[in-house]
Amino acid sequence: MRLYLASVGRLKRGPEQELVARYRDRIEKSGKAIGLSSLQDEEISESRAANSEARKQEEAQILLDRVPDDSIIFCFDERGKTPSSRQFATSISAVLDGGHSSLSLMIGGPDGLHGDLRKRADRIISFGALTMPHQLVRVLVLEQVYRAVTILTNHPYHRD
Repeated sequence: MRLYLASVGRLKRGPEQELVARYRDRIEKSGKAIGLSSLQDEEISESRAANSEARKQEEAQILLDRVPDDSIIFCFDERGKTPSSRQFATSISAVLDGGHSSLSLMIGGPDGLHGDLRKRADRIISFGALTMPHQLVRVLVLEQVYRAVTILTNHPYHRD
């Protein structure tokens, strides 16, 4: 199964970009053991529309247009559920076991996600009610995917 991560906004050089590269590398190396064949990481430019709703709608359409066929969609949004790392790993395992060709992970821009994208999502996941820069959410998503891979490969988990 392929992982597709689409994020609104560009990462600038610096620690966030280094962390994204580190977790992407770890996922690509260890993910093969559970059937992850690749990780595509795409940045979508922020909309320049005049108001927040128009920006979110434009960004949502671009994100939805990029979703591979037969993909399950996980969106990251503060209005979602807050699973544990084990529950998140179980969700990824269910997608793997379901025979889907890909899992798409969607991160909105500074204005958040449009309702159309949230409606299309198979899961909406939150890291909590705190407001976070979307660049940091990208790091957190990749870290949790890597953690899920380690849990699914029976690597010792420090919470057990």
